[in-house]
Amino acid sequence: MSGVEMVSGRIHERLKRFEKRSPVPVQEHAASLASELAEGLIHQGWTDEVKELVALFSQPNFKSLLCVHDDVAQRNFEPNLPPIPDDVLEEDEDSVKIVSLVKTKDPLGATIKMDKSTGTIVVARIMRGGAADKSGLIHEGDELKEVNGVSLEHRKPKEILSLLARSQGEVTFTIIPASKEEMSSNKTLFMQALFDYDPNEDPTVPCKDAAVAFRRGDVLQIVSMEDDTWWQACRLGDSNTRAGLIPSQQLHERRVALQRPKALFKPRRVKPPVMEDVDYGAITGIHIAGLRRSFRLGRKSSWAREAARSRRWSTGFHGAVRPPTYKQVIPFHRDPKDKHRLVVLVGPSGVGVNELKRRLLLSDPDHYGVTVPHTTREKRRQENEGVDYNFVSSHMFEEDILNHRFVEYGRYSGHYYGTRLDSVHRVLAEGKVCLLCVHPNKIKHVYTSEFKPYVVFVKPPQIEELRLTRRRVKFICDVDDKNSVRIFSEEDFEDMINLAETLESQCGHLFDKVIINGDIVVAFKELKADLQKVEEAEVHWVPSEWICSSSPTKARRSCGHLDNWI
Repeated sequence: MSGVEMVSGRIHERLKRFEKRSPVPVQEHAASLASELAEGLIHQGWTDEVKELVALFSQPNFKSLLCVHDDVAQRNFEPNLPPIPDDVLEEDEDSVKIVSLVKTKDPLGATIKMDKSTGTIVVARIMRGGAADKSGLIHEGDELKEVNGVSLEHRKPKEILSLLARSQGEVTFTIIPASKEEMSSNKTLFMQALFDYDPNEDPTVPCKDAAVAFRRGDVLQIVSMEDDTWWQACRLGDSNTRAGLIPSQQLHERRVALQRPKALFKPRRVKPPVMEDVDYGAITGIHIAGLRRSFRLGRKSSWAREAARSRRWSTGFHGAVRPPTYKQVIPFHRDPKDKHRLVVLVGPSGVGVNELKRRLLLSDPDHYGVTVPHTTREKRRQENEGVDYNFVSSHMFEEDILNHRFVEYGRYSGHYYGTRLDSVHRVLAEGKVCLLCVHPNKIKHVYTSEFKPYVVFVKPPQIEELRLTRRRVKFICDVDDKNSVRIFSEEDFEDMINLAETLESQCGHLFDKVIINGDIVVAFKELKADLQKVEEAEVHWVPSEWICSSSPTKARRSCGHLDNWI
């Protein structure tokens, strides 16, 4: 697009705004008046002033300026439309319209395709926010007969793209409008992407140039869901407000269903009892009051229980469980006086969730805090009430279970252990960021507008990196026997990766951030920087279910063929 074409488009837009103000010109024929005045001055005496004024009136630029003034004053700046083609039958005249658009540096904002049944060229999509959409003159399904007087009969979409590329300034379309259908009205929705998408790697996208690339965590403003397969959306933060194509929720779910990870079908081995959430700090001897492992799996039978649970999840995956695609969100403006959002860390056993929590707490104990767990066992000599544990009776513990006061709980050696909701409240009331490690299926107890949790999923790297970083790491096998340690085995690595895949497939819609813990130092820096960014954000995008209840609606079918961007 040349600079002249860009200026022409801007001038036309300003003229349209000028016309809306309806100003009344003082003179509509300034050019002829200037010519008459110049002739009159010649006969009034040839002074220096007269010479200068006559020379000014004679300059081509000044004459052109006056001509433009007259055209604007007479509102003679609209394009001249060509006559209706002779080959259009008289009875069809009412159904043919001629549309003229001013071409700028941006695309016209529409895609075209060939109707395979009739061979005609039709408008496949109108991209919201583009020139075609703003004009309101071109609609999906319209048949294109001519472009700038050139017939499109027997022409392919690529030939039309070349024709448009050679067009200068105004582009005139002869169109047979599509039959009017009652369009469904969809309110604007905001969706947070739960996967990465690159249209250049998607062979099924109707038009790569009209698609929008995004990363996991990006917020997309959905402006059209009329197509079941391809939605139209704008990525928040982009300077370009024109919408583009993204895969719909239904389309991505079908894709994931065809590529389900092997972990969902592979039977898991029952492993020896292992201390839950083993990590790099398991044998350092560093003790932090209140920093206990989670109770999400029970104790000595942790691997067996986790394997059984994984099999139950895998069995039900085909039915009720949906793979993570998009999460409907709404903006939430946090007041500086409000409590911090709860930070929930989740991940498979051995991935290092507790170690990341421990490092966060040590990095700034005045800013981060952890809950003090409850237990029914006897207090030991070196332990402090309310610091290491809250010691309660079995009757009180079971009563709290019945009253749903626990985020999670479990039994070990005949004693209850658990994290109560009020212990989370207590940390938040102190003005601290509460760090909580729970199993994903327990997040529901805190996944509310009250806590507004920010959920971080810690996943392992590829097995090759696991072998390098974890091969010599030792961990405690039995909580009561501190001398019982062993190192990771190849089966441990496989189980960790398989369980991570299962967790992500089952609970990925709950995760706000995914961190790959290959190097604990790098993972810790990434986690801390991300949490700081969340705290400093003016706008938080939170699930709409916390504030209101609404869900996306389906509309009409997809066109089904590749489109061409114009």
